[in-house]
Amino acid sequence: MSIGKDTITLSKAFPEHDLPTTTVLYDYMVYALGSHMPTPLNLWALDSSGSYVPPKPVKGRQLPVYRGMKSEGISWLKEHQKIVEDAPSVLVVGGGALGIQFATDIAAIHPTKKVTLLHSRKRLLPRFDEAMHTESERLDLLSVNEEPEKVNESGQRVVRTVTGREIAADLLLLCTGQTPNTGLLKALDPATVNPGDSLAHILRTMQLGVLPPSTSTAEIEDSLKKASLSESATPSATTEEPIEETPYPHIFVIGDAADAFGAIAAGHNAFYQGIVAANNILRLIKRSQKASPEDEPLERYEPGPPRIKVSVGLDKAVFQSEGVIGRRDGAPDDLGASTMWPLYGIDVTHDDQMYE
Repeated sequence: MSIGKDTITLSKAFPEHDLPTTTVLYDYMVYALGSHMPTPLNLWALDSSGSYVPPKPVKGRQLPVYRGMKSEGISWLKEHQKIVEDAPSVLVVGGGALGIQFATDIAAIHPTKKVTLLHSRKRLLPRFDEAMHTESERLDLLSVNEEPEKVNESGQRVVRTVTGREIAADLLLLCTGQTPNTGLLKALDPATVNPGDSLAHILRTMQLGVLPPSTSTAEIEDSLKKASLSESATPSATTEEPIEETPYPHIFVIGDAADAFGAIAAGHNAFYQGIVAANNILRLIKRSQKASPEDEPLERYEPGPPRIKVSVGLDKAVFQSEGVIGRRDGAPDDLGASTMWPLYGIDVTHDDQMYE
């Protein structure tokens, strides 16, 4: 699959969906391909370039291949449940929401299992209030990627922290951040994707932009370091930003793939970004039809303060929203999955309807 300035080329035609050829024309596009998790948590088993990588056996088990079918996804998840169940000890690397949820869920389901959560910062969830954090220790990621892998006499995987401390575990789960799925945009125009973090460069209008010619990889890395030092600060609106021009005013990028001015990668932010993109597409259409003034400004996106709800075990959660920090007990096992179906026009009155 590839993207052009006004066409999308598919790998094959889908006549059953009114796509008789591999070429799809478009006037406007919203790019919302998100990001993917690292192996072995990546259900699709793709590498950084998006190419398929056959899953390696884990603890002697050959993992099922996932190609998008629900039954395949269920088999994949069940097989990983068995891998976690059989491991006497588990090391979860990464103290973001996913790492916290993995570690606490495993500890709740297997209370006698040794579960260690290792993080690269002094605080978990560093974008949020200190009340939601605990201390952790920094991992030397080179030890995770060592070839061959270092194992002890018991066959456990061994990694080390930057202080030199070595930690052994029977199962290692990497939750060290997701990789934006921006390969199609990079193929369209490499200048649209930040080389340092693979995020798409966008305007406040959510339109795809291009990086300034003077922006080098070193400068981007320097800015990322500065952002890391001030990561606890809440993104604020900027009123004096110059208005950028773009050769791609008809392409919009939202969600995890977008470098969205400090907004955390979360569904609620993607939702609001999608509203801005949709409103601006409508305004551009009206302009083209002479139904609105040419000088009517497009809507601009301003991220709000970070908010999140993180499960810490099967029936507990901590949250931060609009400056309020709290804890909730008694959460359902499925985290209220049935509440999502009505958003797609499906009324769920019984749990069995979710599995049809």
